[in-house]
Amino acid sequence: MIYILLLTVIVLFWGIIYLLLRAFRNPVRVHDATPGGFNIAYKEVFIPAKNNKKLYGWQIKGSPDKPVLILVHGWGRNVGKMLPYIKNLHPKGYGLLVFDSRNHGHSDADDHSSMLKFAEDILASVDYLQKHENITNGIGVIGLSIGGAASVYAAAHDNRIKAVVTVGAFADPVEIMRREMTRRHIPYFPFVWMLFKVIQWKTGKRFSEIAPVNNIARARARFLIIHGDKDEVVPPEQAYKLINAAGPQKAKPVIIKNRRHSDCHLEKGFWEIIDNFFKKAFNL
Repeated sequence: MIYILLLTVIVLFWGIIYLLLRAFRNPVRVHDATPGGFNIAYKEVFIPAKNNKKLYGWQIKGSPDKPVLILVHGWGRNVGKMLPYIKNLHPKGYGLLVFDSRNHGHSDADDHSSMLKFAEDILASVDYLQKHENITNGIGVIGLSIGGAASVYAAAHDNRIKAVVTVGAFADPVEIMRREMTRRHIPYFPFVWMLFKVIQWKTGKRFSEIAPVNNIARARARFLIIHGDKDEVVPPEQAYKLINAAGPQKAKPVIIKNRRHSDCHLEKGFWEIIDNFFKKAFNL
């Protein structure tokens, strides 16, 4: 009898963990507009990624004297989310490469999404550019939310990335996940504790290893950390943690008043701030 009870508890426990994993699986949405809507010429590309997967993306040619920027969407988004960036940065001469991360948009599915997968997809995009383009001025990255956090990790592991702009990025994934679990009234022990263990087992890395706050100082890249002071998804304290970890010589903060998680790009002067950062970072 005791074995049946124990088995029931184990099955129930893992059933709850399974439901939690499914509850936090990213939604898959495809884009409903393209750069062509802004009369911007683009090419659809398919980028080889880890685990023999393919990333769907758009490549837009820029001026030969300007760097190429990789644009990275956030959780549950797709290439369409980056259209305002394409519309405003293409006229400034930047080459652009934007992709759907695995499990997003038109890209291949590959188990559960994670910050680490986003970072691997960024590095796959860097490899793609190096193979198919004559990169003379280096590569920059702009990442939103988890895409920004992943950009920090990617830059710490690949010196080909010379400059990074993050918008609404988190510093510590555990703090953000705990915050979300608390908001949903899910008790930390045993469920959240075990969920964290399962996620670390699936990714093969501890959260402390991948946390942007523990990686940003290792990167040679320069960083522009943009954050809305009313961000309700990733509190602005996360931006300050990144800035403090990087140091004033490596990271420049831009905290935008009365902006939230997804509307910083609507701020007047936003595009000029990004343009000036890349001009300085690439000595243009």
